[in-house]
Amino acid sequence: MIKAFLLTAAGGAIGSMFRYAATLLVGARSFPLPTLLVNITGSFIIGLLFGLSLKENGLSENWKLFLATGVCGGFTTFSAFSMENITLLQNGKYLIALLYITISIVFGLFAAFAGFKLFQ
Repeated sequence: MIKAFLLTAAGGAIGSMFRYAATLLVGARSFPLPTLLVNITGSFIIGLLFGLSLKENGLSENWKLFLATGVCGGFTTFSAFSMENITLLQNGKYLIALLYITISIVFGLFAAFAGFKLFQ
C-alpha cells in the first residue's frame, strides 16, 4: 500500500513539473492555451497508457499508478480549467469560455481515443 502511494506521489511530482514547464513555454495569454494543450496532451497519453495496459504484456499495476494516476494526474488539471472558465465568464468573455469548454471536451476525448487506438 505504501509503495502505491509513493509511486503515485513520484509520478504526480513529475507531472506537475511538466505542467509548470509547459505553462512557462507557452506563456500567459487571454485564451488559456497552456491548460488546453496540457489537458489534450494528457488525454492522449492516458489513452495510450490505457490501450497499452490492455495488451497481454501491458503495463503492470505499478506502472499504471506511476504513469496514469501520478504523471498524467499531476500533468493535467481540471481545477485550472474550471477557474479559467469562471474568470472568462466573470470578465464577460462568454464566446471564449464556450470555445474553450467545447475544444477541451471534444479534442480531449478525441486525443484519448486516438491514443487508445494506437495500441488496438
